[in-house]
Amino acid sequence: MMIRLYCHRKEGNATLCPSCSELLAYAHKRLEHCRFGSTKHTCRKCPVHCYNPVMRERIRTIMRWAGPRMLLYHPIVAVRHMVNEAKPSKQPQAARLRRAP
Repeated sequence: MMIRLYCHRKEGNATLCPSCSELLAYAHKRLEHCRFGSTKHTCRKCPVHCYNPVMRERIRTIMRWAGPRMLLYHPIVAVRHMVNEAKPSKQPQAARLRRAP
């Protein structure tokens, strides 16, 4: 949602541009291969950063812009995200780090 919001509102595109489509596909791929699966909260709290540095900076830029605006355009999703940020992780820190490759 954040990538679509950024592309539409910030960049002024009616549909996702190639750059945003690439980033969205990359994000989905990373989530599909996440070792923590459904128990994972948000990427910011994750002990393993699986994004390459270029993509990570692109997604940070989008999140910085779109995050505050999510309350206006998608308030339920935004509140749900804030609640997930506030929750402690289900796995202890040591257990999460041991599972790293």
